[in-house]
Amino acid sequence: MIGYLTGKIITKKPTQILLDVNGVGYIINITISTYESLSKNNGENVSLYTYLNVREDALILFGFSTISEKEMFELLISVNGVGPKSAQSILSGIQIDELHTALRNNDLSRIIAIPGIGKKTGERLLIELRDKVEKLSDSFAFSSDSNYGIKNDAILALSQLGYNQKVAEKAVRSILSELENPSLETLVKNSLSLLNK
Repeated sequence: MIGYLTGKIITKKPTQILLDVNGVGYIINITISTYESLSKNNGENVSLYTYLNVREDALILFGFSTISEKEMFELLISVNGVGPKSAQSILSGIQIDELHTALRNNDLSRIIAIPGIGKKTGERLLIELRDKVEKLSDSFAFSSDSNYGIKNDAILALSQLGYNQKVAEKAVRSILSELENPSLETLVKNSLSLLNK
């Protein structure tokens, strides 16, 4: 079982990298958040926690920049009807701390706002994972509970102003990483400044 790899990135796409580990090239499927964390390390050695999906016709590696993201991936694929590709897609559509909070708070509307998640799958995720997320490692960098509502409100405000939800989410996340407990007005204003640069 391959649980962890360190090597140099040969090629990189938002959903996949080719990693050279001592002369052996591993194709690793990644999430958007892992891609974003890797883009800071161009040309350097990177380390990824990995999950090996064994199928009859293929061995497929999935890579994660944090252990908590890997643990969440493993929880997601334990849900009936959610395969590794779907789990990769879910983790690309929502930040892990936000997913954790949405599952804990039984927030179906946030879960089904993830691209590709319908009501049935959303309900199944909530039912099967609500108690399990409590056991996840404490390595979450929470902007979570305190900023959860304000973050969603800011993204909604930006979406209503005509910005793409993914773009708005990225801007809001960026501002939240710089400011501690901003007001909704400050968060929206600073996000707008960032988007209009």
